[in-house]
Amino acid sequence: MDFNLCSIQDIVQKYAQVIAQVSGVDVEVVDKKLYRVAGTGLYASGVNQDMSSEGYVYKHILNTGETRVIHNPGEDILCFNCPNRSHCQETIEISMPIKVDEEIIGIIGLVGSSTDQRDLILQNEKLYLEFVNQIAYFIAAKVSEQKEKESNLSIIAILNSVIDYMEQGVLIMGKDNIITRNNESAKKQLGISTLKGNTVKIIHTGDELNNTSEYKMIIDNKEVFIMGKVYPLGIRNDHYTSLIIFKNIKTVHSDLYEMTATLKTADAKNIIGSSEATKILKSNIRKVAGSNSTVLITGESGTGKEMVATAIWKESDRRAQKFVAVNCAAIPESLLESELFGYVKGAFSGADPKGRIGKFELANQGIIFLDEIGDMPIYLQAKLLRVLQERTITRIGSNQVIPIDVRVIAATNKDLKDMIERKKFREDLYYRLNVIPLNIKPLRERREDIEELTDYFIKRYSRLLNKSYSYIERSTMELLKSHMWRGNVRELENTVEFMVNMMESHGVLNDKTLPMDFFDDVSAEGAISNNPDTITPIKELELREIQKALSIFGETTEGKRKAAASLGIGLTTFYRRLEELSRKSNNFQNGNPILKMKNN
Repeated sequence: MDFNLCSIQDIVQKYAQVIAQVSGVDVEVVDKKLYRVAGTGLYASGVNQDMSSEGYVYKHILNTGETRVIHNPGEDILCFNCPNRSHCQETIEISMPIKVDEEIIGIIGLVGSSTDQRDLILQNEKLYLEFVNQIAYFIAAKVSEQKEKESNLSIIAILNSVIDYMEQGVLIMGKDNIITRNNESAKKQLGISTLKGNTVKIIHTGDELNNTSEYKMIIDNKEVFIMGKVYPLGIRNDHYTSLIIFKNIKTVHSDLYEMTATLKTADAKNIIGSSEATKILKSNIRKVAGSNSTVLITGESGTGKEMVATAIWKESDRRAQKFVAVNCAAIPESLLESELFGYVKGAFSGADPKGRIGKFELANQGIIFLDEIGDMPIYLQAKLLRVLQERTITRIGSNQVIPIDVRVIAATNKDLKDMIERKKFREDLYYRLNVIPLNIKPLRERREDIEELTDYFIKRYSRLLNKSYSYIERSTMELLKSHMWRGNVRELENTVEFMVNMMESHGVLNDKTLPMDFFDDVSAEGAISNNPDTITPIKELELREIQKALSIFGETTEGKRKAAASLGIGLTTFYRRLEELSRKSNNFQNGNPILKMKNN
């Protein structure tokens, strides 16, 4: 390592003067290149001179590392080549190396130039050697200290350059938690224009998420939650005691949202359809969008409940915030709670050891969409109710209560009132959710929309599949418009995608492009054939009539009672048949590999 005596020349000169005053002889100090760094008496005028042409004793010490006492300068063997040998003014000389970690960085020379000085040194030679050795140690320590200081300053200079280019916020803390350095990202994430000089109070909340710790930071009378780490610097400098690398918790939320958000969104004006039911729905979306009240969207599977939810979001004053969707039926019951509320590191066995931020926290300031709310387990319904009442959440494994500002939109294709009667859904939660009810009519009850939707999907899939489209035959469109569409808009979209795939080069969609299952369903749901050779299965007739009764009386609990009475069967039997109808509908949407198209 390069230790330079010249870097502390003033200090070395002071030490040389002290030695000269105590010893009564002249003193000089040279560095390892035989450059005179300090001198007194005879050598005072020669400071900063090169001595390499005459320092023969010093050269020997640089090679051997041994202290040497020359009792007879000019006569000693080391003096034979010295040009001043014949007229040497020195009477005695003590030369001692200055070492740092066994590396020789210079030499101290005590030189007597009179008989009295020679006698004085000879009488106290041991004492002089111990004294000079101590001074050599002091000089070495000062050089080491200077070198460490220079090294630390270099590290700090590098650190300052690096942190300016970091996307994460960086604070360098000094004594008493005063900010001595920060980067621009720290200003942006904390929302404070001037950070340097502020005193920071930083409190660990106890939660560990994403391999980082959560802290509450109080600065300039502002309270901010951050995710990051605090690193002690270990530098003996009051200006550089610790380093904080962090992200504002809101920035963490935004990053996670950008990684997971894959929603297709629509404004109310972009919802396709001109039927009276669709016009009323669009109008209601605009009316309720500006509110913060909870919305409950009901409707059969495939009617577009998520599209209505995103339309409310896009029309609201929260449109610039996050829309977080959770399908309560798609997440295993054992994981749904942690998915909604998050958990901290080590919360339970089998969990991600890094911890996780929950969907409610992620949606803070925005909207959370709880799809298939009817599939939420009872025990979790109680926790959701508490969140809606108190507007706070607690991560699993944490004691920290987190306030949230989230608008909740829930959706279901189930009869929640019926589920309440069967103790499958909490009545108090139902009324908390059903503040603003929106019902989406099934496609068979708004047939005016079918042609517009078909045209839209034809254009979309023609473009995606790079197909040239000319027209759809009128008879084929009439078949589509008269279809029951148990799978609603989703089934219609899948059917059109199939048709475009099957379309010939002439670009005409006709009956031949319809999937075979389309005609199977028509025979089951259409008018009973007058052909005496055609037999319609009793099961198909029964399910068809149940569907007709529901269309007439509605799908409320009271409507189902009337439907059962009109069919002449008990309510329990009616529900059992309804379950069979539901299974058939699900199989129709999901079971056939031809119809199971990707949802682009």
